[in-house]
Amino acid sequence: MSDRCGVCGRPIESGGGPGRTASYCSQACRQRAYRERRRTGGVPPARELLSDLGDRLGRVRLAPGTAFHADVEGLTTRFAQLRRLAREAGQQPSPTAGQRRNAEAEAEAEAGQEPTPDAVGASEAASVTPADPGSVTPTDPDTDTASGTAAGAKGVTHPDRENVPPAGLEVVTAAGLEVVTAADAEIVTHPAPESVTPVPENVTPVAVTLFEDGAGSVSGDDSFTALVEGHRRELRVHCYRLLGSYDEAEDLTQETFLRAWRAKETLDGVDNARAWLYRIATNLCLDFLRRQNRRPVPYEPVPGMDSGDGPPPPRTPWLQPFPDDQLPEPAAPQHEPDAQAVAGETLELVFLTAIQQLPPRQRAAVILRDVAGWSAQETADLLGASVASANSAVQRGRSALREALPGRREDWSAPATAPSATDLALLQRYVEAAARADIDAMVDLVREDAVLTMPPNAFWFTSRDALFGFVRPHLDPASPMFAGHWRHLPVRANGQPAVAGYLQRPGTSVFRAQLIDVLRIEDGRIAEITTFEPHLFPAFGLPMTF
Repeated sequence: MSDRCGVCGRPIESGGGPGRTASYCSQACRQRAYRERRRTGGVPPARELLSDLGDRLGRVRLAPGTAFHADVEGLTTRFAQLRRLAREAGQQPSPTAGQRRNAEAEAEAEAGQEPTPDAVGASEAASVTPADPGSVTPTDPDTDTASGTAAGAKGVTHPDRENVPPAGLEVVTAAGLEVVTAADAEIVTHPAPESVTPVPENVTPVAVTLFEDGAGSVSGDDSFTALVEGHRRELRVHCYRLLGSYDEAEDLTQETFLRAWRAKETLDGVDNARAWLYRIATNLCLDFLRRQNRRPVPYEPVPGMDSGDGPPPPRTPWLQPFPDDQLPEPAAPQHEPDAQAVAGETLELVFLTAIQQLPPRQRAAVILRDVAGWSAQETADLLGASVASANSAVQRGRSALREALPGRREDWSAPATAPSATDLALLQRYVEAAARADIDAMVDLVREDAVLTMPPNAFWFTSRDALFGFVRPHLDPASPMFAGHWRHLPVRANGQPAVAGYLQRPGTSVFRAQLIDVLRIEDGRIAEITTFEPHLFPAFGLPMTF
């Protein structure tokens, strides 16, 4: 007895034993069916995506700036889905001439056109001879993730305009990464007839829109989305300083905008929409911190492990890195020339770890007053307290923060400017030494009193000897504990140099996301390494494999 494969139609021989009969003749067919189910279940077909993108691009507003930013941000999901389809298509073998004619016949049938005789013959031939399942390249369903955002496409079609055949996306590969660029992005469009009635852009029958002018007042002329996107990055960084976690900051930023949308009817009397959003976000973070009741505590000794002879650093299991490319544009006032430097320092991991030791209300008061730059009266209003109470919280917070930070600012603060050529060269040597497993070269790049922590992991090291005593067996190919071969990509996190590490384990052919190392460089050497887990690779615009 035999059944037919659900993908290629080949017979499946049954072994005659108990159990369910196989549905596919090979693992390749199983993978093909998996990809098809995932595509049809969550991602629209490519033609539908291109048509939708053309429609959305035709409605992008170039002014005001907040509306332009909001409209472009709304395209990112569709571009990511299109890039995913393009990557999956690139993994398939090149079609034969018969397969191309078959695809053309199917496309003409979908469009309601009569297929050409050549295409009909190709379709009939294709139905007689099943596809070779071995020609399908299987992929790993657990690691196939869409990362990055496409910025433009050529030849996008528009339902109200003359269709232009898509010329494809321009893909640039570097270090195994695919980046869709918009260097030559253009849309060929033709104006719609005058008799065509424009479709309203409102999602709801009645417009629920807001407008924030230069003074911060709110009216009903612009979209609520523009208000949201105009403050998204700023509020996300504010929540991140309060919480120390990128994931939690992202969640509470979304909750902030949800609360704001629910209360949009009360905005008629709001004079400053930015302050209104800050108050919602701050209160949400304070409520979250009261429920969690967490404080950094010193690392505890790990049985059987030499952690070095230095004092244990504070342990902050919830600490996560923040991508530099998601920071808001600096806007330092002219009368405060060091405001940009303060903003950069207050994102560094040493500062974040120290401020997490403050009680939530003091933490919020210090961040609002000294980092976000709100006045004493504004800080009191945002906290729902009197000016005297807010000033008291600021003073107590400043005192506790000075005790938690190292004595000298230079001991923990990196320069506010871009990394120097020396630091970049050091980072490149670190990447190259790790790639060739040159442990001695890596040792030369690290200070003797270097500190390594790995939140949320319990491991910690406070000397170079202890650090490499732990790392060396995992990097040495001759060691039974050898983890595999490494590749690193330079990134920036928390205003500091960082590297994203991919690991190719023995017996595998794929480099998988493994860690993000955020480095603090002092006197030309690495003074501190904070290692984070890899689930935030997409936030840095990085793929999970290459």
